[in-house]
Amino acid sequence: MTDERLEAGATAPAFTLKDQDSNDVSLSDFSGENVIVYFYPAAMTPGCTTEACDFRDNLNSLKSAGYQVIGISKDAPAKNKEFQEHDGLNFPLLSDEDLTVHRAYGAYGEKMLYGKPVTGVLRSTFVVNPDGSVRLPLYNVKATGHVASLRKKLGIDA
Repeated sequence: MTDERLEAGATAPAFTLKDQDSNDVSLSDFSGENVIVYFYPAAMTPGCTTEACDFRDNLNSLKSAGYQVIGISKDAPAKNKEFQEHDGLNFPLLSDEDLTVHRAYGAYGEKMLYGKPVTGVLRSTFVVNPDGSVRLPLYNVKATGHVASLRKKLGIDA
């Protein structure tokens, strides 16, 4: 396991993962586009639902500003499908059950939970440029208010 984090300007690690419908989705599918890749700990939990619904509610304005959104978790495709249907999520939810992609992005490691160090998924967001470089790496983000903060950092008017 690595605690190495991606820096702005680094090449975003390539991936191909199964979406909620068990179709392969690759980062390269979005080549030439701005992509927001966010890692969430677990489908259908309160914080992850808050964050996903925030992305859902802002998707049209993000898309009109030129950004695609992809969510990644360690959940199986069927769980992500349930999450998508339950909350009307309108973007791909990808399954990284063996945490390979999480680790490549530095989105898995030690964090504090109720004052104790634990190892797990770090709620993280990466903005990937059209050329595949990381524009904005954000680690340990808060679920509530994250999309508004991200929009501000990207200069997208709320």
